[in-house]
This record gives sequence, C-alpha cells and structure tokens, in this order.
Amino acid sequence: MANDEYVLNEHNKEEFPPAHTAEHLLNQTMIRLFGCERSYNAHIERKKSKMSFHLDHKPSRQEEREIEREMQRLIDEDLPVTFDFVDKYSLPEGIDLDRLPDDASETIRLVRIGDYDVCPCIGKHVRSTAQIGRFEMLGTNWDEHEHSFRVRFKIVQ
Repeated sequence: MANDEYVLNEHNKEEFPPAHTAEHLLNQTMIRLFGCERSYNAHIERKKSKMSFHLDHKPSRQEEREIEREMQRLIDEDLPVTFDFVDKYSLPEGIDLDRLPDDASETIRLVRIGDYDVCPCIGKHVRSTAQIGRFEMLGTNWDEHEHSFRVRFKIVQ
C-alpha cells in the first residue's frame, strides 16, 4: 500500500516543519539528558516556540548550554527523517500511545529521526535535520512548585 493509501486521523494543524522536527529532537534530548518524559505542554510556531518538561531539578546554566549544543549537533549531523506505518496493536517496543486520541486510527505513522528518536506523529517534518536551520534558545523558566522547566526557542533559517 502506498503511503497516501493509509487511513490516518484528521490533522487540524499546519506546522512549520523545521520547528516541528526540532520539537522531536528536543523531546529526545531532554529524555537523554534529564531522564524525563516527553514534553507535557508544547506550543510550536514559526516565530518562537516553547516546550515544558517535568524535571527532578532546575537545570544549571551549563546544562542549558548543553541542551543548545546537543540540538545544534543533531541538526548539523543531517539525520534522515523517515516514516513507518504500523498497526497500533503491533507497535515496536518503547512506543507510547498514551498521547494519541481515543479514536486513533488502526494505522499509526511513526516518525524516525535517524537512530535518535521515534514517536507517533501525523505532522509535517523536514526530510533531514540539516533542513531545520539553527536552534536558538531564547530563554528558560523554572517553576519550583511544579518542577516544571520551560524552554523557549526559535529556529533560524
């Protein structure tokens, strides 16, 4: 079956593919650096984006710089962005369906960024990470009560 023959859920957003692909990279970068879950709140736009993560500590300035360095390294590495279509009851190990809508289609599109990240997604992406441009961290916020770390960034092309 060709990719356009799969029946997937309707998608109500028009993403900016470079920023949306960077969202995937930042999620996996935070998981690897801090052992956290994927972002619990994300607002991804062409001009500026923000993502929030629950962490066990407030990241130091050095850790913040490491996030930015790792993001740019991954972009410069020119990792391929590919798609797999799988039955939602036969997902590879480690793929979480918790964030999918209850009425998710039987066929799930997995987005892979090299060997770095894989997750279900129906949004638009670039073909390789070099097409993202430059990741620029605009700032961060820490909420001690919620143990929430917000990253604000933009993509410069």
